[in-house]
Amino acid sequence: MTTPVEAPLPAGPVIIYTRDGMRRGALAALPLLAGLAPFGLVVGITGQGVGMSPLEVGLMSAIVYAGASQLVALTMWTHPPDLVTVTLAAFVVNLRLALMGPVLAPWLSQVTGWRLWGGLFMVSDQNWALSVREMNNGGRDVGYLMGGGIAMWSSWTASTVVGQLVGAFVRPAPGHPLFFAALAAFVCMLTGMWRGRGDLVPWAVATCVSIGVAQLLPGTFWYIVAGALAGSITGGLRDVRR
Repeated sequence: MTTPVEAPLPAGPVIIYTRDGMRRGALAALPLLAGLAPFGLVVGITGQGVGMSPLEVGLMSAIVYAGASQLVALTMWTHPPDLVTVTLAAFVVNLRLALMGPVLAPWLSQVTGWRLWGGLFMVSDQNWALSVREMNNGGRDVGYLMGGGIAMWSSWTASTVVGQLVGAFVRPAPGHPLFFAALAAFVCMLTGMWRGRGDLVPWAVATCVSIGVAQLLPGTFWYIVAGALAGSITGGLRDVRR
């Protein structure tokens, strides 16, 4: 009696990493750079306001590469700085990346070494949104993530340094429209990720929870994590029901 042989599982899409993918990612990121630059200028101006040099601002942007947490850290900066409080605030803001990273697992789980770690380093809100859209459309080139990331990383670092240099001459008031640049860039990202009415409920839940937590815990940044968790859980339950 012969033992039945199980049929092999169908293989998933082959993930590749090419220069063409990097080029396409960089080109896709170009329209977002116009919205990213004012945000970088704000961070640079804020850095100059707390006494940071152009070199320090540039190194911070190049190494940290997280605009929201950089701005949070700079707005909480004191002399001498309370490193524990500043670090905790930046950590809370960046917790959203722990939810965003696994979404790219179909790409990143099939690469190793510098391709994996470089891709993780280049994950930012805008580049993540572009890459998720590319992946959902059937794209399988991880170079797309790296190309878009390099374009945004370069633009971000340069714009923050420029902001530091002009900070001594331009000191916008707290309500200046320039400070709306970051929020405007995030709104533009959402328009490209809309997939239909099915996204309405997770987005509404994330919005309501974020607003509620911001009202309950004023002066903190837990509303970012709470909104991201609520929206992600709602979207996951929606997909399971489907």
